[in-house]
Amino acid sequence: MLGLWAGEHGDGEGAKFWLRVLSEIKNRGVRDVCMLVCDGLKGLPDAVSTVWEKTIVQTCIVHLLRNSFKLRVEKGLGADSRKTSSPFTPPRPNPRHSTGSPNSSGKWEKRYPAIIRLWENAWAEFVPFLRFDREIRTVICTTNAIESINARLRRAVNARGHFPTSRPR
Repeated sequence: MLGLWAGEHGDGEGAKFWLRVLSEIKNRGVRDVCMLVCDGLKGLPDAVSTVWEKTIVQTCIVHLLRNSFKLRVEKGLGADSRKTSSPFTPPRPNPRHSTGSPNSSGKWEKRYPAIIRLWENAWAEFVPFLRFDREIRTVICTTNAIESINARLRRAVNARGHFPTSRPR
């Protein structure tokens, strides 16, 4: 872990916030970042490309799948959900996955238009995942480890009594 940052109230997690964080990391000596996995944080991909031009920005595959299943229609889920995971299973990516769009066949467009839009919007950040072998994909597919750390920190901070007040008693 390189650090923890909290934005000022109203600062949010926009491009300016992420640019400041990534610039600080670079100034502390990180010369290059091969890959950054994120889950749809606004402004982060642009900030990364500003600080480290060659960094591959990869979307969190687990979040992409979760969001897909939230948008699905209940009817017919069983067979379709198994088909959804097919891009992740080949040992080497199929060349047709590296260009175009996720809906090149068009067969899901009428049945799941919201899911198709979700994947089309995330396609540029999904495709880098397919370049790697299965063993590497299992490591880079999710941000869940980071989210687990964040959840534990939030629990500790939100519990009363962990931090003294700045006012004298």
